[in-house]
Amino acid sequence: MSSPPRSQPQPQPEPQSQPATALTRDLNAAVAVPPPDQDPEAALAARGQIAALPADFTVERADGGALGVPAWSLVPYAFLTGEAPDTVNPSLWRNALLNMNTGLFEVVPDAVYQVRGMDLSNISFLEDPTGASREIVVVDPLISEECAAAALKLYREHRGADRVIRAVIFTHSHLDHYGGVLGLFADRRLPEGVDVIAPEGFLEHSVSENVYAGNAMQRRALFMYGALLERSARGQVDAGLGKYNSAGLAGLLPPTYTVTAETAKPGHVVAFGPVNLEFQLTPGTEAPAELNFYLPDVRALCMAENATPTLHNLYSLRGAQVRDAKAWSDYLNESVEWYGERSDTLFASHFWPRWKSDGGNEITDFLTSQADLYRYLHDQSLRLANHGRTMTEIAEDLDAHVPRGLAERWFNRGYYGTVNHDIKAVYQRYLGWYDGNAAHLHALPPEQAGPRYVEAMGGAKKVVRLARAAFDDAKTAEDYRWAAELLSHAVFADPTDTDARALEAAVLEQLGYQAESGPWRNFYLAAAHELRTRPADGTPPGLPSPQIITQPVLEAMPLRMLFDYLGIRLNGPRAAAHALTLGFRITDGLPDDPAWCAVRLRNGVLAYTPGPFDPEPANATYAVTRAGLNRLTIGEATPDQLVAEGALTVTTGTLEPLDTLNGLLETFAYWFGLATP
Repeated sequence: MSSPPRSQPQPQPEPQSQPATALTRDLNAAVAVPPPDQDPEAALAARGQIAALPADFTVERADGGALGVPAWSLVPYAFLTGEAPDTVNPSLWRNALLNMNTGLFEVVPDAVYQVRGMDLSNISFLEDPTGASREIVVVDPLISEECAAAALKLYREHRGADRVIRAVIFTHSHLDHYGGVLGLFADRRLPEGVDVIAPEGFLEHSVSENVYAGNAMQRRALFMYGALLERSARGQVDAGLGKYNSAGLAGLLPPTYTVTAETAKPGHVVAFGPVNLEFQLTPGTEAPAELNFYLPDVRALCMAENATPTLHNLYSLRGAQVRDAKAWSDYLNESVEWYGERSDTLFASHFWPRWKSDGGNEITDFLTSQADLYRYLHDQSLRLANHGRTMTEIAEDLDAHVPRGLAERWFNRGYYGTVNHDIKAVYQRYLGWYDGNAAHLHALPPEQAGPRYVEAMGGAKKVVRLARAAFDDAKTAEDYRWAAELLSHAVFADPTDTDARALEAAVLEQLGYQAESGPWRNFYLAAAHELRTRPADGTPPGLPSPQIITQPVLEAMPLRMLFDYLGIRLNGPRAAAHALTLGFRITDGLPDDPAWCAVRLRNGVLAYTPGPFDPEPANATYAVTRAGLNRLTIGEATPDQLVAEGALTVTTGTLEPLDTLNGLLETFAYWFGLATP
């Protein structure tokens, strides 16, 4: 998945939420879903359950609840029972109910076990199928340490307290698949002899994705996962691929074993303790660095997050690099070629497993169907692009025209990704943001365009009247979309216009109620919440700002990435007036880091050069501990404070050049507006 927020404040009640309109009720009533006893996925979701989590299951934070919420709880989801209310798309409600199949599950007897519903993702445990060894391999240890520790405890209660971890697999570079790793070990440190297995490029991508644009991504992720929304029939019901209620401590360990192209081949077996594995690298699919793996001794295939019962994101709404639909399809077909006929079981790190029946082809059918879906979106988007259609036009053209043989498979429904925004991702990957219309080449930003639109339409009151008419007289969801577009101009023209804000919130709320996709629903409802609650002057809401870069992530970052991040914090226009050369000796750096480096401030850019340097032209040189440099990087300490603590020493020159650089670094405000200026 796309990385979720690292932590979340207390969800906020929505006292101004409105019931479903007649149009929303009609649209949702028209969505047909199978009854549970005829749902092809329901039996799979429940199969193999050993121990269900109680309805009041809660995991407390290790710090005693500093955010005012537990690390994880199922209590807020107690409302998920029975028929879909008219404020939730019945298909999304179906998915939300299926994701309430929680607890410890047997996937392959005496070989593969899985805990679901203890975080957004699944954690899996691989055993020695012969029973001779008590060593295990842990796969994807969730978002938070507290949840990973609780899942391991539940597993050991039923499979033996003497189970010892031999290795941990991170299937890919998203937080919900590695963040809880430190919770697996009593002292939060990797024991000697335990391997951490990850695909090539894992560390760089896991760090860069959560650091370089981390503040913006994490803010948008609050919307995508509905973190601030009340869990209710008028709020968050699911994240699309699992429950999201995570507020624990997240960490990171660097890999000790990297899977490369040389080791990722069919038939090439690598043993970690008693567990034999074959790897398949899948870069550029659901994550920049990702792998699938196969267990030849028990004919089981783990598809990481590359194949789960939902259409996935080719573009994550919280912001990310666009994924490669063609490569994704190709790798799924490669999985079929390498492992399809060799597999009796398929499991992944979200949702539930699949099993091959006697004489059946359920696994190859599932994989080829999803491969064809991504390839269809890829090829047909480009077909229409080559006819001159633009990104939004193609999305409208194809949204309702996916072949029935693909669209009617429940495991291809858009619970997480959608056909609409995945098509836009394909267009963006090949043709970028510009649609070729010169009027869009240098468009005005919303704060400038809004007042001009409002004036051209006869003033704010006229705009609100037009939007009110579109909303009240709506015959289709498109009328709601038009009303939202009108009102967004009015809000950006005048954020104090309470009538425009209230009406836009009401419109977006209905669009959220209609959405089949969990992230679409959450984004619409979170925007409505912001419009109703965020002050017009942009005053932060009084909620705690999460720590974007955690200490374990800092400790794992290569030195060059620390200076990359300092360069991102640098105010370039102000820095352009300065030229500096600073030398650093890192007294206790990472094993692969250089002991010496230089940074040069020139033209508003911070340039990092590793290795020994000539101190003569430097303005100053310093000896600094790695921990001290980490704190400076995230703005937690000033140079003066580091000197006072003994973490920084001036070796030539003075402290003034470093103070100058530090004074040019910005701290990012977290609570910026998304639906408001």
